[in-house]
Amino acid sequence: MDSYRPKVICLTKRPGQTFGFNLRLEHGEEGHLVRGLEMGGPAELAGMKDGDRILRVNGTFADSLPHSEVVDLVRNSGTSVTFHLLGEAAYKQAKEKGVDLSDSQTTPVVNGEAKHSPKPKLCYLVKSSSGFGFSLCSVKGEPGVFMTEVIPGGAADRAGIKLQDRLVEVNGDNIENRIHDEVVAKIKMAGSSIMFLLVDEEADRFYKSKHIKIGTWEATTKHLPLQPRIVDMTKGSDGYGFVLREEPNMTGHFVKNIERGSPAEREGIKEMDRVVAVNGKEVGNCNHEMVVDLIKKGGNKCCLFVMDRETDKMYQLGNVSPMLYWEENNNTNSPPSYNEAVMYPSLPQSSTSFEEKEEVLKPKLCRMEKTAQGYGFHLNGIQGVHGQFIRNVVKGGAADRAGMENNDIVVEVNGVNVEECSHEEAVKLIRDSGDTLEMLVAKKSVYDQLKADGVAITKMLVLETLYAQVHKTNSPETKKTEIPEEPRAESPAGSERQRVIPAQAKSFDVVCSLFQSPSVSSNSSIGSVDERF
Repeated sequence: MDSYRPKVICLTKRPGQTFGFNLRLEHGEEGHLVRGLEMGGPAELAGMKDGDRILRVNGTFADSLPHSEVVDLVRNSGTSVTFHLLGEAAYKQAKEKGVDLSDSQTTPVVNGEAKHSPKPKLCYLVKSSSGFGFSLCSVKGEPGVFMTEVIPGGAADRAGIKLQDRLVEVNGDNIENRIHDEVVAKIKMAGSSIMFLLVDEEADRFYKSKHIKIGTWEATTKHLPLQPRIVDMTKGSDGYGFVLREEPNMTGHFVKNIERGSPAEREGIKEMDRVVAVNGKEVGNCNHEMVVDLIKKGGNKCCLFVMDRETDKMYQLGNVSPMLYWEENNNTNSPPSYNEAVMYPSLPQSSTSFEEKEEVLKPKLCRMEKTAQGYGFHLNGIQGVHGQFIRNVVKGGAADRAGMENNDIVVEVNGVNVEECSHEEAVKLIRDSGDTLEMLVAKKSVYDQLKADGVAITKMLVLETLYAQVHKTNSPETKKTEIPEEPRAESPAGSERQRVIPAQAKSFDVVCSLFQSPSVSSNSSIGSVDERF
């Protein structure tokens, strides 16, 4: 049994990063396979090998589960996940001999890695009359600047700094390659408050042994004196009782005009709180209407992730994403960090890449012009099956710049619906398009949801949104939306209230169109056909 004892690998990723591998179910192969390891990615650095089989995800036996359920286990793990893996040869041998891989006697070997990896720490210091309360030391000719003479009860001690902590960042800037005097000068220039990223001796050894770059995305926020807040609200008879608005010369979405006795006031929402996320979806890159739509979609309940001005300033000082706090403290309801890139679950081969999930339902209208390298994507189809999907989108290529992503389902090519076309017919339409190409595509999850809702996916969905965006009557200086029974958008005095956009039209956005075109080569694999563009 010992030869079939799995190795245990713990992976941690920063927000927006992937784990650096694909999870595949392949025709003629048993098990959930590790493929497509990204060189230098978390999975490859932690010791994952091509062909490894995943036996458990966070302790749950996965070998006998459907592929989609294994994907969900990983997706719901947030930014940290623990895998029990067996190498390809050992797995196949175990299957041939009928070994029960779920047997609890197959105690995992931790593979030289702790299940809970030590973390860097963020420490925020405010200078007192006696200073920050620490000294720095370094050894001539050796890298590293270390904390020493941490005064008990001083600012550094209260902030969580310990003797021999190594300093990694000062106010979001990495100082690992700076000389001692440069680090001292930077701290002196910081003024009365400063944010440090540090590692203790254990964490320092761990990250060096794994050759992992240390950054705030790996850090714990537990030492910070100010924190964002997670606020769950249930809508009252008059709504949630606040106004959401964008302020001139400020970035973000802010809470204003909180009504006395409202759900917002009862749950501790404060005037000028900045909304970081709505129902787990980060809204930093969302426009005003998209945030309103996310609140509406919550029905009678809404979870706001907010921070007051002082907390916001502190996080900005260290260039720290507040979503780090969310992911560390809200694991049971963490925002979706991954998107299953499976084209057709019933097909003999599927592949899942773990990437950030797009929650807003929207098809994408991608316009491209040909470059010397073509369009920069593969068109994939399954032999004998209708339907086309996108693979191998070249980063920085025409398709990538136009908003196309791996595993997008192709709906139209130059206005012609190709959902029932053969692979050859779709390829011909692209080849015949000349030097420009327009494709209507949708993420598989979006495609499936719209089909389930009986919505025809056409260019009109995009055009309706464009019309609504062009004809809205928001003030150019500020936007605000009160959240009553249905959140509404308000304009400054003297201007007309924003027109309510029908739900179907409002839920779709136009992807910025760029320009390119096709050069074709063929690349086939078992049971599938793809074309290089």
